[in-house]
Amino acid sequence: MSLLDRVRALLGSDALLESAGPDGVPRVAPDSPDAVALLLGTAREEGWRVRIEGAGTWMPSDAPCDLALTTRRLDRVPAIEPQDLSATAEAGIGFDLLRHQLADRGVWLAIDPPGLGGRSVGSVVATATTGPLRQGFGPVRDHLLGVTFVTGDGRIVQSGGRVVKNVAGYDLTKLEAGGFGAFGVIVLVHLRLRALPRVDQTLVLEGSRDDLTQVADDIAAAGLAPAALELVSPALARRERWVLAVRLAGSAALVAGDEAGLRAATGGRLTPLRSEEAHLFWTRAAEGIAARPVAFRIGGLPDSSDELLDLLQHQVGDEWIAASPGVGALRWAGETTVDRLRRLRRTLAGLEVPLTLERAPWPVRSAVGHFGAYREGVGPLVAGLRRTFDPSEAFVVAVEGSE
Repeated sequence: MSLLDRVRALLGSDALLESAGPDGVPRVAPDSPDAVALLLGTAREEGWRVRIEGAGTWMPSDAPCDLALTTRRLDRVPAIEPQDLSATAEAGIGFDLLRHQLADRGVWLAIDPPGLGGRSVGSVVATATTGPLRQGFGPVRDHLLGVTFVTGDGRIVQSGGRVVKNVAGYDLTKLEAGGFGAFGVIVLVHLRLRALPRVDQTLVLEGSRDDLTQVADDIAAAGLAPAALELVSPALARRERWVLAVRLAGSAALVAGDEAGLRAATGGRLTPLRSEEAHLFWTRAAEGIAARPVAFRIGGLPDSSDELLDLLQHQVGDEWIAASPGVGALRWAGETTVDRLRRLRRTLAGLEVPLTLERAPWPVRSAVGHFGAYREGVGPLVAGLRRTFDPSEAFVVAVEGSE
């Protein structure tokens, strides 16, 4: 029996999508966690290699495999609980679609991942890609109450809980956030929400990178905690010069107070954007990252952003780059080579700064790996976890590079 016949017998013809990937690999779309488990259990028995896909808008669908497992039919939202500030969503639902459903209930998921709006929620969690809002609301893992995932041998694992008070015990949720699918296919996420901001204001200032870095330092020294504080390169901002963008979100009184503090700290140099201008600014920056073939993030200390920007400028260029000086996070996009990425990662490892390759063509991903061991003992730990959750190595994921 062929692979296609086996899949039809297991899941029905509806699970096989008509459009195959660019390499002609069959694309299978299970419609439930149990169906995902059945498929992966069979993949282990048959020795099939499986590529995990969300909506196919972020990671290139080019890893060699026997079949591609897409979560796009896992697109339901079982629960939105505004009173508990929590929601449960299947992993295949589009991020923008979920965001609109939450807004209709007066709640907000304070994550702004780079890429196109059609990205699946599971993709955002698996790659742990948040954007400028990390400044005020933390990384992706801080927005997760729990996840349900399916291991490489077909086991369904539940971690965490649906509401905050239920989160206890050994936390596999954080393992899945940023695991790039190496430890399981995320099928369901329990999310921590916030009340929808009454006011959402963005203010910007153009100038040289050095000048804007000093302004960002002045904002931090004033004790202000904006929702986002982002230093954006001219190309990414679609401006003539570097841009410092500050986003304030919350109640009218809170935003008014923060805006007054911002004026005092910066001498009133920042200009507020109209709501449609602000939406366009943040959207273009997020989409600009996705338009480049390679994207990575690095995470240092808040006072190291300027040094890291200098390093990136020297080794890979700084045309498409955004930095969150308040948390020391930087995201780079563009074109580069395997050798340059390896050299940059080695340099950063000497500073104990991680480089996470967020997206790239498969030849680059497989050679460099999504993340490398920048501290002693990390490599063996990751290898042990992979043996636990994917004992037959069914998942085609470039966690660590080939070097």
